[in-house]
Amino acid sequence: MRKGKDTNSSSGMGLLLVLFPQDKSTANTDKTSLPTPSKSLLSKTQSTISICALLFFTTLLLFTLSTLPNTAPTPRKHTCTSAPTQHHFALQRMGTLHRRGTKSMTDLIICHVPDDTPLEDFRLFLRLLLRSPLTASSDVVFLFPQPSFTPKFTPIIQHETQAFSSLLNLHAQLNSTLSHHPKSSSSFDPTRFFSKTTQQQQREPLWGPKTRPNNFNSSHSLNYGSLLSFDATELDPENSLSGFLDRLPLTLRRWACYPMLLGRVRRNFKHVILVDVKTVLILKDPLARVRNRTPDSVLLFTKPDKHGKRTHVLSSLLMGGARGVRRLSAAVILEIVRAATQHKKKKNSVSDSSVLSQLVSVTQFVSKNNNVNLVASSESIPEASGSSTTSFSDFGMLQRGVSNHDLNYVIKRQLCSSVVDSSVYSDC
Repeated sequence: MRKGKDTNSSSGMGLLLVLFPQDKSTANTDKTSLPTPSKSLLSKTQSTISICALLFFTTLLLFTLSTLPNTAPTPRKHTCTSAPTQHHFALQRMGTLHRRGTKSMTDLIICHVPDDTPLEDFRLFLRLLLRSPLTASSDVVFLFPQPSFTPKFTPIIQHETQAFSSLLNLHAQLNSTLSHHPKSSSSFDPTRFFSKTTQQQQREPLWGPKTRPNNFNSSHSLNYGSLLSFDATELDPENSLSGFLDRLPLTLRRWACYPMLLGRVRRNFKHVILVDVKTVLILKDPLARVRNRTPDSVLLFTKPDKHGKRTHVLSSLLMGGARGVRRLSAAVILEIVRAATQHKKKKNSVSDSSVLSQLVSVTQFVSKNNNVNLVASSESIPEASGSSTTSFSDFGMLQRGVSNHDLNYVIKRQLCSSVVDSSVYSDC
């Protein structure tokens, strides 16, 4: 025995059995000298020793493996809405998944981000959209003009989703521990984000890598949609309209992206909203206007021109059934091509607003195509004023105007007036 070795340790104990081959000459001599019964007994003895040795080593091996430490990784617990540390493809090796929702949603919001969108305008749009009850039943897709926009806006998406997660958790704690506490001054209503639906009753989200059944969400009492983004080069790799227009901003190119995206997710969503991040703010759920209409119906909003004589269709916001929006997108592409070929000398004068206005004004559009029911709403989207003292939460939607450069400050100031909200937003 070697000195200094722990005599209480049994992990190093083992048995070494060495079998030496028998010398041939000796074996031959034994074979001639041993009687027949002795040969049989020796053979049986050798077989028995071999079997015992095999069983011994097998038992020793199994014992050693069973005593090894467990090095399997511990499963990570999911939080409410924290942004994933590693982004995945959103769909069919395209797009970026920024946040995976809790379940499959019925509605889809496609938000196009024009080239000149300020970062703070994008931040405010996303913050208000996340707080709206609309994201409790909708997935959100951001459409960027080029791939370089994804790393540019991703930090903002991560920051706002984490802040929203903190807001949800904080309200959940207040509701569970302070049920007698008076209503918070916060304009955020968390009611629609909490559900009694069990995990087994929920379908897995459409976006991102598939997970094991009934294991895609550990917080099954929450309702919130996925956040993802695509760039125009993914959905329109051929740049379909480039041959017809000298200048092709995202406000026009997006119409060539919609059929590709909506075609891949057809039958997954009932309603779709198309919204411009730079010019419109969504605070509540505008889909109540179209939920009782047919899947082919598309609701458009109008606005009078500067002189008040004519009205034109707002291209910054439209909504309707998923089938109707998909078919309208195809019709808008054809109308853009027609307008560009008719005005060859004024190609840059083509706009999606004028194209939509033309489609609405053509009375034969619905009867001729018999596939889209365009409905021009008499309701106008109110234009926000940066100097207004009216609470922004009184509106369901807001349209940015040319004179409200202080709108971001006004809305942020109202948000930060709440103790609950100011505790989760770092810019308060």
